[in-house]
Amino acid sequence: MKIAVLGAGAWGTALAIAAAPRHDTLLWARDAAQVQSLQAERRNTRYLGEVALPSTLRVTADHAEAMAHARDGLTVIATPMAALREQLGLLQRAGDGRGALWLCKGFEAHSGALGHEVARDVRPDAPAGVLSGPSFALEVARGQPTALVAAGTDTALCEAAVAAFHGDALRVYTSTDIVGVEVGGAVKNVLAIATGILDGLAITDGPGAPGLNARAALITRGLAEMTRLGVALGARADTFMGLSGLGDLVLTATGDLSRNRRVGLGLAQGQSLAQVVASLGHVAEGVLTAPTVLARATQLGVEMPITAGVVAVLQGRLSPSRVMQQLMSRDARAEG
Repeated sequence: MKIAVLGAGAWGTALAIAAAPRHDTLLWARDAAQVQSLQAERRNTRYLGEVALPSTLRVTADHAEAMAHARDGLTVIATPMAALREQLGLLQRAGDGRGALWLCKGFEAHSGALGHEVARDVRPDAPAGVLSGPSFALEVARGQPTALVAAGTDTALCEAAVAAFHGDALRVYTSTDIVGVEVGGAVKNVLAIATGILDGLAITDGPGAPGLNARAALITRGLAEMTRLGVALGARADTFMGLSGLGDLVLTATGDLSRNRRVGLGLAQGQSLAQVVASLGHVAEGVLTAPTVLARATQLGVEMPITAGVVAVLQGRLSPSRVMQQLMSRDARAEG
């Protein structure tokens, strides 16, 4: 199978590394200088320097070449959410109606749209889907065991994702609930910031600070928030007990490789948002996604107090400790 991965960040590079030993894989990077570095050093020193690129993986800065490469194969968009509309538009203008998968997790900032809603707007007649689930790029690149889910309404596209990436170290499930899979992938980043804030307070606040009990409660109630929003948008509730819901939430909220968790840790330890983001060197989608998640929830009448607290901290309206105090002082209620 011919595979084109459009975007040479950490996750796009990792997936290309995973696919290249078995498939004819071409990785596209927007920056020609980055392509030269990838070709010369055979590793992505900016985003994933720990793992060498397979000798079979080709790299290009020519977008037309990348699209032509996968004309009869699989196109995977590995850009941040902010560039998804642009990439889908380029495919639409190519006029071949091919299907495309994307890896980004979030809501589009200016429109509030999820990926499938962007695709429906830009390419209403083309197959579209998302590849998501609990996955740190570094572990995938290293060949460590990982499970993902390919979601979409086009069976052939989901099966192509399985054929492309399912192997000894990477297991790919399928789902028809693209709404649920995308909501899980987007909201878990916001909840990971919240968990990072809580863990950061545990380090800095001394006796009486939140601990592991509080972390478990926060993740569980965060899952309830995620599910409420997803169901209101048309998802199935059971999707949030799967890889793209509970699985991705647990990984991103607790794993040391999580950029969104690191945002929360830094804020709780007194750093400004600008300082935290600058120190990451990568995109932390939860920072961009949180206000949009809250806006869509408000429009739908969905209560999301943890998300609201994260937005208040990101916007500098409340301190991390004050947000946690507010969450703990909410009125008692039935869990369900």
